[in-house]
Amino acid sequence: MGAVVTAVSRNEGHHFSKPTRQSIRLLAGLGVEGDAHLGVTVRHRSRVAQDPTQPNLRQVHLIHAELHDELREAGHEVAPGEMGENITTRGVDLLGLPVGTLLRLGDAAVVEVTGLRNPCVQIDNFQPGLLKRVVRLDGAGNLVRLAGIMGVVRESGEIRPGDEIIVDLPAEPHRPLDRV
Repeated sequence: MGAVVTAVSRNEGHHFSKPTRQSIRLLAGLGVEGDAHLGVTVRHRSRVAQDPTQPNLRQVHLIHAELHDELREAGHEVAPGEMGENITTRGVDLLGLPVGTLLRLGDAAVVEVTGLRNPCVQIDNFQPGLLKRVVRLDGAGNLVRLAGIMGVVRESGEIRPGDEIIVDLPAEPHRPLDRV
């Protein structure tokens, strides 16, 4: 099985979880139509409080379904959209992609990967103990973020569960993901 979209989600309000939908429409330069984080400039409340004029590098949030599987094994029941993602994927190593990777979703949509999601304490309000499962230290003491990646929409298009994902890596040298 190749890389595929397994679920799509959006929420008009600033809520932690996003209800799944039959489809979502990505709008170039803006994000997910009808989602609270749609916009050219930042929409995440903490970022708006710091500087509302900074560019929105977090227009689309993607999480790999394999993370849901891992969390389930650890005793956390997490369904698509519940961790705030817009797109749930399977079969692509999202966390291993470099900055600038293009993800071609469905027939027309293209998302450019900008960085790692940096989850906050809200994730523990959703399910106690979840934050330590998605942010941890590796053997060398480095912080590892597992709660998905963020991107910006480069080309508009509608996407649905079952749509293929094609990964286009940027030219080398590759820049590893960091939090955005």
